[in-house]
Amino acid sequence: MRREDGTDGAVRQPVSVERGIVSALTVQSLYKIFGRRADEAVRRLADGRPRAEALAGLPATAAVIDASFEVRPGEIFVVMGLSGSGKSTLIRMLNGLLRPTRGSVRVDGVELTTLKPAALRKLRREKISMVFQHFALMPHRTVVENAGYALEVAGLPRADRRERAMDALRMVGLTEWADNLPHDLSGGMRQRVGLARALAAGTEILLMDEAFSALDPLIRREIQDQLLELQAELGKTIIFITHDLNEAMRLGDRIAVMRDGRIVQIGTAEEILTDPANDYVAQFVADVDRTRILTAASVMEKPQQVLDVNAGPRVAAKALRESQTSVVYVTGPMKKFLGTVTEDEVLRALREGRPHLDGYVSTERVRTVTADTSVADLFADCAQSQHPVAVLDGHDRLIGVIPRITLLSALAAATPDEPAPDQDQAELVARKGEPA
Repeated sequence: MRREDGTDGAVRQPVSVERGIVSALTVQSLYKIFGRRADEAVRRLADGRPRAEALAGLPATAAVIDASFEVRPGEIFVVMGLSGSGKSTLIRMLNGLLRPTRGSVRVDGVELTTLKPAALRKLRREKISMVFQHFALMPHRTVVENAGYALEVAGLPRADRRERAMDALRMVGLTEWADNLPHDLSGGMRQRVGLARALAAGTEILLMDEAFSALDPLIRREIQDQLLELQAELGKTIIFITHDLNEAMRLGDRIAVMRDGRIVQIGTAEEILTDPANDYVAQFVADVDRTRILTAASVMEKPQQVLDVNAGPRVAAKALRESQTSVVYVTGPMKKFLGTVTEDEVLRALREGRPHLDGYVSTERVRTVTADTSVADLFADCAQSQHPVAVLDGHDRLIGVIPRITLLSALAAATPDEPAPDQDQAELVARKGEPA
């Protein structure tokens, strides 16, 4: 059923945290209504009607409508939407800067919405830090004093807070600027001070509200890289707000797409690209370079023939004959990938009377990639590999293969209406041909 706002009636439900994993932050049926008759507004909105229709005649504005999601420990959860979608209002309810009209926010199992002011301040000091869009640095304090401000508020001795602040500045590469004032720093450096301040506080949850949007594109990408590096090292739980689709796709382990106050889909970048919940999401992601988002795992096929290295050449010959291929993939102990054996080598092993394939296995004719390798980064490997590229997991086990024709089909699906961004590489792959 089509709504008047252009979406269809089926809104994708939030992804639940796996059984046994305690969520770092849980939001359930959260509403924020500004203006009068808020309870009436919630009642009207609860049936899923479009915002404008539901609030017609009411002196109220709905910023967030029935938001529900869970954030897993150690993930970057991105909330993405255009201006007016409600994302900034949402994040301000996650640390109590705004009180919700209705709904629940739980941080490590503690209900935030009912806390008294003193308890709420304590929770912020111990559990949640926030990085703002416009740095929020105090111009009369040095960089290290800004980085350690939360610790000063918490009452830590000067020496202790300087030590922790310096450690945070080291993480973001600003130790040499510790005693400078903020006006001595570039925009990107000042944003790193804001990040250092959140890291120095030692909280497990970071809220980042359009934290990089004031930066120019090159510096913005540099700070994104630094955030990903820090996340790999520290494993913080991050809720990141952005209106930039490419930023969301690049940073987010999962992404919540908002429109008119509602969350219309939650999923990984790949899930949102390949299975949009409605026309709005599909149009939103229409111009994304899918080759940079889709991975080897999303385009790989199951290998037709995989043999253990202890298998005999007669078994290999039978496998080649039945599959009508020219190569078998060989694994060893613990199913680790060892390489390939071609039909010529199988014939040689038969002539020489060898009992197994060991000694004929080679990695020279096949390239390997990991499951999370982007499609855009597969072209060179496919062009240089005589046989379908082998996809390995984190333990070097074979989990799939990517023939050249499969890669080209994925590329065509990713860019149906315009030439592929790496057309020269695609043509090279095509000219190489696929072995029989």
